[in-house]
Formats: sequence, C-alpha cells, structure tokens
Amino acid sequence: MQYSSKYIIGFAAAVCLVCAIFVAGLAVALKPQQELNKVLDRKEKVLQVAGLLEDGIEKPAAEIQALFDENIRARFVELASGEVLTEAQLTERGIDPANFDPRKYLTEHGQDVEKNPAGVPEIPDVAQIYEVMRGESVSAIILPVHGKGLWSTMYGYIALADDGNTVKGLTFYEHGETPGLGGEVDNPIWKGLWPGRQVYNDEGEPEIMVIKGQAGAPEVDPYAVDGLSGATITGRGVGYLLRFWLGEKGFKPYIENFRKGGAS
Repeated sequence: MQYSSKYIIGFAAAVCLVCAIFVAGLAVALKPQQELNKVLDRKEKVLQVAGLLEDGIEKPAAEIQALFDENIRARFVELASGEVLTEAQLTERGIDPANFDPRKYLTEHGQDVEKNPAGVPEIPDVAQIYEVMRGESVSAIILPVHGKGLWSTMYGYIALADDGNTVKGLTFYEHGETPGLGGEVDNPIWKGLWPGRQVYNDEGEPEIMVIKGQAGAPEVDPYAVDGLSGATITGRGVGYLLRFWLGEKGFKPYIENFRKGGAS
C-alpha cells in the first residue's frame, strides 16, 4: 500500500505534535520538583562552604535539610545600610522568607550599578545571607556572590569566619565554565586553598585575588590564591566578583556592622 505525500507529512506532523505535547506536559509536571532540587542543592552548598558537609559526599535530602535547620540561620540584609531586616520589615517589603527566590527578586528590584570588572550590571536592595550558629552565637557568615567568568555568570557562596575577614571556604553552585579549565573552580583541591586567606587589607579594602601562578601559604600571601592553569580569565573573574560583593556596593556595610556586633 502506498501513501500519498500529504498523508505522510500529516502523519509525521501529528506524531511530532503528540510528542511535543507529551514533553511539554512532562516538563511542566516536573518543574516543581526541579525547583525543590535547586533549593536543596543550594542548601547543600551552604553546608559545604560552612565546613559542615564534606564535598562530594551524597546524603539523603531529609538529612541535608535537618543539618541545615540545625546549624544555619537565614537572614535578610539591606545592602546599603548593612542592617539585618526584621520580620516586620520583610513583610512591609513583601518578602516571603520561605519562598524567596534571589534571581526573581533581583529581576524585580534590581538597581543598576556602574560598569565594574566583575561584570555585575545590577544589585538588589535586599539580599539573603546565612549565619552558621554555634548555640546562640554566630561562628561564620555565608554570603552569596556572582559575577562573570569567561563563558558564564558564576554563582556561589563565600564563608567568612566570625572576624568578618578570614575566609573559611568558597564554592560555586552554578556556572558554565569549560570543564578541565575554568570548570576547575569546582575542584576540591583548588577550593582547599581558600581557607585562611584574608579579604581586607589594613585600609579596610577588599584585596583578595586569584593570581597568575602559585601563591604562598595564607600566612605568607594572605590575599592571594593560586591561579587556574589555562583559565586565567575565569580565575580573574573569581577575584573580581569577590572584591565587588565584599566591597561598598555589596556586603561590606553588613560585615562592618557584624564586626561591631550590630548586624545579628
């Protein structure tokens, strides 16, 4: 039996339509779970950069959530003043802590900033940060950072000790850098070079930077971290984004308040 060209084209179109509807429906059905997985992944990264979860060790979602709830306190900071917002202030601004999406909030409330080496075009008026709790005291603060690498915007967290200056860890939860080159920002060995480095110099300005080549130990080169072989631009981007978010336009006002004991 021979089929006409119209029949064949019509049949193929019908099959494509059915498949497209199926795929689209599946994507819509799975989106809520995908969003939950993204949130869980960020919590896992927060725990890792805080030193509460070993990098590369998989744990059940319930265990990760429990560990997060027991040790991490999420706060909301007004960048300009560095003040931690109260629940009443969050309500006034229409911020729901339980469903806060930093990317969506930035899209809706972003404020343009002048051109900068980190490639950050706009900043929010309010940002979510995390505090690592030791009883009733804060043992470390974890700040969200992002900026341009070579091929992508890199999103991650930096953890600072309770002096607001000593790095405890750095991690990225999303980027599109080249595997084996810029993608080495995920390498546990490279991330292991960050603890003990210092952010601010004697003048109070962020001086931390990824250099070309090798840096000495933290006590010798407190502001320098080894470069990534074959990924100079990505490494430089990491340094620039840290300087931006730890500077006046970023979390420096909050860190200064934290040091004085007035931010928590």
